[in-house]
Amino acid sequence: MTLSPPMGPKQPRDDLAVAPIFGLETAKIPRHEFPKGELPPDVAYEIIHDELMLDGNARLNVATFVTTSMEPQAEKLMAECFDKNMIDKDEYPQTAEMEARCVNMLSRLWHAPGGDKPTGCSTTGSSEAAMLGGLALKRRWQQQRRAVGKPADKPNLVMGINVQVCWEKFANYWDVEMRLVPMDGDRFHLSAEEAVKLCDENTIGVVAILGSTFDGSYEPVEEICRALDSFETETGVDVPVHVDGASGAFVAPFVDSELVWDFRLPRVASINASGHKYGLVYPGVGWIVWRDSGSLPEDLIFWVNYLGDNMPTFALNFSRPGAQVVAQYYNFLRLGFDGYRHVHAYARDVATRLSGEIAEVGPFELITRGDELPVFAFKLRDDIDNFTVFDVSNALRERGWQVPAYTFPKNREDLAALRVVVRRGFTHDLADMLIADLRRQLQRLEKQPEPVHDSTTANAFHH
Repeated sequence: MTLSPPMGPKQPRDDLAVAPIFGLETAKIPRHEFPKGELPPDVAYEIIHDELMLDGNARLNVATFVTTSMEPQAEKLMAECFDKNMIDKDEYPQTAEMEARCVNMLSRLWHAPGGDKPTGCSTTGSSEAAMLGGLALKRRWQQQRRAVGKPADKPNLVMGINVQVCWEKFANYWDVEMRLVPMDGDRFHLSAEEAVKLCDENTIGVVAILGSTFDGSYEPVEEICRALDSFETETGVDVPVHVDGASGAFVAPFVDSELVWDFRLPRVASINASGHKYGLVYPGVGWIVWRDSGSLPEDLIFWVNYLGDNMPTFALNFSRPGAQVVAQYYNFLRLGFDGYRHVHAYARDVATRLSGEIAEVGPFELITRGDELPVFAFKLRDDIDNFTVFDVSNALRERGWQVPAYTFPKNREDLAALRVVVRRGFTHDLADMLIADLRRQLQRLEKQPEPVHDSTTANAFHH
């Protein structure tokens, strides 16, 4: 079956009418099957270009964490690499070298003890990287169990219910029991105490999120590691930690240098990150780095003699473009440590100022304020009953803003919130425009006699 959004618009008909240009005034082409003949390239371009105008403006999309703005020099480099297959390291050795340099740079940034021999690779995104980290945890646990003659058929993984859907996929695809810690009151992510309660000898690891997508908050990685240290002392069970740093692993090192969350903690076995989020690259690149070679079981690595050389590979994908890896290396060179610090410090400054101004707008209360990830969530006051956060989200769409409204998961389904993600390209000026449009739309919403939209009727948004 085709995997399509369940609430997507229905197509009006089965063919497309070509605009009266290029001498094809009466031509029609099918929407859902191959045309019989060829089209001139300009005609094909115009048809697709016109349809894409109906997409939202990516710069006004404050729902996405994904990078929507890069420098023209980076875009030029990417265009020069569109035809390079990342897996073909023999044919494109310098692209492979740039990947290795990026892994080395991230390994050092995250304080891995391996020094000059980092263990890691690029991926298509942090979801694939997270799954590779999870696979390594599972295989390592299985090997340890079998070595002492114990069963290895009931692995579990402990995490907060706020994890991204990639972890649900991992558990489903690779038969791992998800042990989810629900939210409770004003605790919207995993705590050390709750994590340890769910651990036992079948626990392959604990996932700690450095930057929850629900509210932008960091989970207490150091506290979780300390609690697991005590758990090992009491029980003899050694539970490693994987840090899902999809967003925060590219933020904390630059603007939260005092925060200890990475390989400085001996219990952290692996870290994934998304290069196309706060790594500042267009969609299509993630990273996974292990503490050392011993944290990645060798039997997960495949050696293939396919494209001219005997190459190691550990990935869920095979062929993929090298453009995003090259763009990542460009950013590392172009920005350096200070550049990344300036970019993310500015984003945090925008986020905290904007959240502060929204807090002063009558009907809203902040859940977070953007002082960890430059991301914040806010809700309506409990006494507001004539409109919902879903009404606010829909109203802002009239001005082009995509501000997601959503309900929180188990134990806090009663909490509905709006969220703003501030990233490179979202300036103080754009923040002023957003707050002005919010005030403008509230003048109408506050006159509503009753809510119009709820979670079932509003534009869909899901974590």
